Amino acid sequence: MANFDRSSSSSIRRIGGDVFAQLLAYFEELSKEGMNLLKSITTEQPRTLDLNMEESASDPVDLSQNLKPEEEDKDNKEGEPIVTFQSKYIHKCPLYQDYCVQSVRDDLQKLNTKTFLSELIAPEYLRGLQSRLSPKESPRQSSSGSSSPSPPDCPVIRVVPCTLWQDLDEVKAASLLSTMTVQQIRLQESMFELVSSEASYLRSLSVTVDHFFSSKALKRTLSQMEHHTLFSNIRHVKVTSEKFLMDLELRLGECVMISQLGDIVLDHCPAFRACYVPYITNIMYQEALINQLLQQNRDFVSCLKQLESEPMCQRQTLKSFLVLPFQRITRIKLILENILKLTEADSDGVSLFHKAKEAIHEIVVECNEGIKKMKVIEQLISLEVLLDFGNLKALPLVVSGRFLVHNGPLSLLTVESSPHSRMLLIDIHLHLFNDLLILSTKNFHVREQRFLVEDHAEFPTYVHVAPLKTEELGLPPESFLLHLSRSCTGNPTAMILVAHSRSDQEQWLRVLKADFF
Repeated sequence: MANFDRSSSSSIRRIGGDVFAQLLAYFEELSKEGMNLLKSITTEQPRTLDLNMEESASDPVDLSQNLKPEEEDKDNKEGEPIVTFQSKYIHKCPLYQDYCVQSVRDDLQKLNTKTFLSELIAPEYLRGLQSRLSPKESPRQSSSGSSSPSPPDCPVIRVVPCTLWQDLDEVKAASLLSTMTVQQIRLQESMFELVSSEASYLRSLSVTVDHFFSSKALKRTLSQMEHHTLFSNIRHVKVTSEKFLMDLELRLGECVMISQLGDIVLDHCPAFRACYVPYITNIMYQEALINQLLQQNRDFVSCLKQLESEPMCQRQTLKSFLVLPFQRITRIKLILENILKLTEADSDGVSLFHKAKEAIHEIVVECNEGIKKMKVIEQLISLEVLLDFGNLKALPLVVSGRFLVHNGPLSLLTVESSPHSRMLLIDIHLHLFNDLLILSTKNFHVREQRFLVEDHAEFPTYVHVAPLKTEELGLPPESFLLHLSRSCTGNPTAMILVAHSRSDQEQWLRVLKADFF
């Protein structure tokens, strides 16, 4: 083993900035991949759809006559596709935050369940919703630096429901309700919710992009990197929503009795994947950055408070707008599941709804995996700047597929070279990855505690572990044998390690035997 008393001569880097910059560089690559895919999907000429006209249920309007080229956006420097249109329903629907309040009242338990994405989204946001749903509860209190500033005396939300299918003028004019069963009406309402909720969602996205993202005053308070991290690819999310809602309303304009929407969802799934996966993967850094800005950037806080007080925000915070894409992709899946519950198993087109639901589920899973992957990368980068390899050959810690399995302090049992041959315990620290074991000691002589690497070996190929007959050998009962048949020092190494407890010993024996696979 190397000399435990050596001191590090290398300078200490600022961990926070270093980690953040590397994470941003990694995310930039992921974002570019999504952008390229989105561009390949949306190469057709931009269109504008105007649905603000009188319609008749018996004489469907040919909505294709309202399509016209969209003027080029001079401020569009990144080349993202621009598709804007005037929806028939967008201004009849509440902001998506209020729509979520209404839906959470019905299925709060469903959102706060088992999936990783739900765990990520639900707790903070739903606590805020619950506090505003009940007039007896106090308004949401912001922990210091953890949430956006909100106007004082925030009232309880008065939920404005989305438009119902049965309330559409076309449905009333055709007297459709009198000829339909309750089950048929519920199915139509469920399918129309996909349209109305998307209109509500797009309305909130428009506020996010046009009011917050495009604010020159807010942009002046941020660096270019901070602005990108805060808003990510939100414009691509808005474009994708516009195109999706456009196709949904075109289908509804063909016939007010909706027969199929699964095919439209399937058609848009590639675009959903291209924009939602990068956006949702960025959630951790977006959340960390906004909390940091609220604590350290007074100009940002002042500007944000002014923007959030504008009427179009309806007392909603920037955080509530930024979180919406996470909720939307899971909500689409819930709506599709509800449609399937109300659809006869042998009806025409039911297979398309099943395929659409599975396709959306795959995107949610991919978003989950993206978040987990970025958490692993963040952990590796943070640890890499804490490791000091000294005279040993340094290893790049951030490697594709690598993840931390277990780490913690142990004691190395040594025998003092003296006539009395006393046993000594030296504090060491093990970091076990799925393909690497690092043994180190801690350097307490620097401000930021670092790990001084003493040895490392490929795992599990050259790492072997075995229990010991501690009582017969006169060893501490939590002792076990660690053997490195080949390591960076070049020679086989055997050592006796002592865990801090019996349960700790059992866990190390289990993971070092690669039982975690």
